[in-house]
Amino acid sequence: MDGNLLYCTPPDQFHLCLNKSSCPRPLAWERELDGSCPMADRRLQVFHTVARLLSFTKAAESLHMTQPAVTFQVRQLEEHFNTRLFDRTHNRISLTDAGKRVYEYAARIFDLYGEMENAVREMTGEISGVLIMGASTTIAEYMLPALLGDFKNKYPDVNVHLKVSNSEGIVSMVENNVIDLGVVESPVMNKNLVVDVCRMDQLVAIVPTNHPLAKRGKIHVNELFEYPYICREEGSGTREVVAEYLQASGVQTDYVNVSMELGSPEAIKGAVEAGMGVSIISRATIHKELKLGTLAALTLDPTLERPFSFVHQKQKFRQRAMDELLAFAQGYCKDHTE
Repeated sequence: MDGNLLYCTPPDQFHLCLNKSSCPRPLAWERELDGSCPMADRRLQVFHTVARLLSFTKAAESLHMTQPAVTFQVRQLEEHFNTRLFDRTHNRISLTDAGKRVYEYAARIFDLYGEMENAVREMTGEISGVLIMGASTTIAEYMLPALLGDFKNKYPDVNVHLKVSNSEGIVSMVENNVIDLGVVESPVMNKNLVVDVCRMDQLVAIVPTNHPLAKRGKIHVNELFEYPYICREEGSGTREVVAEYLQASGVQTDYVNVSMELGSPEAIKGAVEAGMGVSIISRATIHKELKLGTLAALTLDPTLERPFSFVHQKQKFRQRAMDELLAFAQGYCKDHTE
């Protein structure tokens, strides 16, 4: 269409944005409705994303556009207002006074469109859309597949995209509005985020079945660390929880013989089965190995538990699909404690 008119966003670029004033992704009102064009100027949405991220490159990645296309849209908006909206110095950009004013109004416009869409969908009872969920590795591999499968059966018109990272990465994605809902396996320190405990998870020591400790049902953590220890990578929720546990138990971590650092429960289980060391891992991840007799699990003394928690931003409103997913997940956790 003409550059002064509206731009249509393909449906496959639609994502749900909960924090509209800091959204680095295409907004809910941007998807096509019954084949019609969106109700807001594409140039404004592109500008808003660049202003939020202060990066043309990152904005292009978020919007699934090329960087020249992003630059073109911003320049069109600057030509419309006949003023610069960004200062560009030393490979960095910042908002001009005019840019700050446009950014403020853009945020308010996007708020209104989001509220309108939510209000209408609540009236019609429609539950649909795209949600982006993030989970730490353990949760993504062992808890979410069944949960999301059941949710999809109940709400076939809601598409959930899953991103996997360690707990630190997931919290960062929530903070930066890259994902709508995170599920993590370690405490969340950011008081500006909403954290709801899903359920408690027990961590246990694992050893090969031919290990001297294999027949022990319970073990003090000091005894475990007489052997080479295999741990998770920096940023892992499991690693953080184990470190806090060792400190509370009076174990000097400097004397722990860490033989390997690995990035997933599967890698750790394989290394332990191969006799390369011992480890501490979620009991939820070893049901198959215990059944097959390839690993032995030992209860730690004192016991070690941690919360699996949902984390999301505080919002004035959320799309109904988000509320349904959160309620469904909380109910699922209560019904599936193992």
